[in-house]
Amino acid sequence: MKFLNYENPVWDGYCADPFVLRAGEFYYCYATASNGGTHDLGGRHFVLLRSGNLVNWEFLGGALQPAQGLEHASHWAPEVAFSGGRYWMYYSANNGAGGDDTTHRLRVAVADAPEGPFQDCGLLLFPDEGFTIDPSPFCDPQSGKWYLYIAKDYLENFVGTGTAVAPLADDMKTILAPPVPVVVASADWQVYERNRTHYGQLWETWHTVEGAHVVFREGKYWCFFAAGNWQNQTYGVGCAVAPHPLGPWKVPTEGASVLRGNAEVIGPGHNSVVLGPDDQTHICVYHAWNAEGSQRQLCIDPIEWTPDGPRVSPTRTGGVLPLQAKSE
Repeated sequence: MKFLNYENPVWDGYCADPFVLRAGEFYYCYATASNGGTHDLGGRHFVLLRSGNLVNWEFLGGALQPAQGLEHASHWAPEVAFSGGRYWMYYSANNGAGGDDTTHRLRVAVADAPEGPFQDCGLLLFPDEGFTIDPSPFCDPQSGKWYLYIAKDYLENFVGTGTAVAPLADDMKTILAPPVPVVVASADWQVYERNRTHYGQLWETWHTVEGAHVVFREGKYWCFFAAGNWQNQTYGVGCAVAPHPLGPWKVPTEGASVLRGNAEVIGPGHNSVVLGPDDQTHICVYHAWNAEGSQRQLCIDPIEWTPDGPRVSPTRTGGVLPLQAKSE
C-alpha cells in the first residue's frame, strides 16, 4: 500500500461549502467564495481548484460567469454534475439587490469542461418556491435517473430550513415534480438561533438542516446533511438512510453523528463525498473555520463505514490518504 500524508486545511484560502468532482485524472473543487478573499476570481463567482490527489491543490480562478444583473449578488454552494457530455453547475444566488438572503433561488449553469467557465442558463429551477439553496444533483446508479436535493424553509413544526428532493429531467434543467421532504429539523442540535426575527416575525426557535449530499452504497442511499449554526461550533454533519432516492428517509441516530467539531476543528460541515485516489476509500470533503474565525477552509478526511452508518474523525495536524487499492 502507498499512502500520502496530509494536514488540514489542504488549501489555505477561503473555501466554504466545498464540492469535489472527479473528472479524468483530476479532482475539481467548487466552493463558495468570500467577498474579502485574497484570491482574485477575475470577476467570476465560486472558487475553482484542481488536484491530482486531493491533497495538493492548484487555484484556477473563478468558475462561474455571473448572469446579467447578478454580478454583485451573493452566490452560494455550487455542485457540478456531468451528463450528456457537458458539466452542469447548480447553485443559488440572491436577487442582486444586496443583503437580503431570503431572496436566494436556485439556478443552473453549463460548461463544456470542468474548468469552465460556466455560463448561466437563464432560468430559475423552482420558480414557485421561496428561499431555496444548497442544490445537490444525484444520478441513481440503479435507474440512471437524476434527482436534485435542495434546502428550503419550513414554517411549521420544527420551524427553519430543511432538505427536500425533486426528480430532475435528462435535460438537467427541468424539475419534473414538486420537491418532497428528505430531512427536516427534529432535534435541539439543529438549532440555528433562538428568538430569531425572520420573514418579519419573531421565531422562538429557528432550526437549520441544509447541505444535503447523497451517496449510494451497498443497496442503500445515504444522505449527508449539515445542521446547526454554520458560524460556530454547533455546526456538524448527520446522515439519513433510505431504500430509494425519494425515501422514506430515516435518521439512524440523533446528534451530529457523522462529523462533529472539537477543540481544533471548529464548525465542520457542508460536506461532499468523493472516492479517493485508491478508488475505494470514500473521502469526506468539508469546510471548517481557521483558529482566527476569519475563513472557512477546505478539509478532507476518510469516511469509516460502521454498522451505524458513516463516521468521520476530523483532523487538523496529520492524516494519511490511501493512494492505491488494497489488492495492489
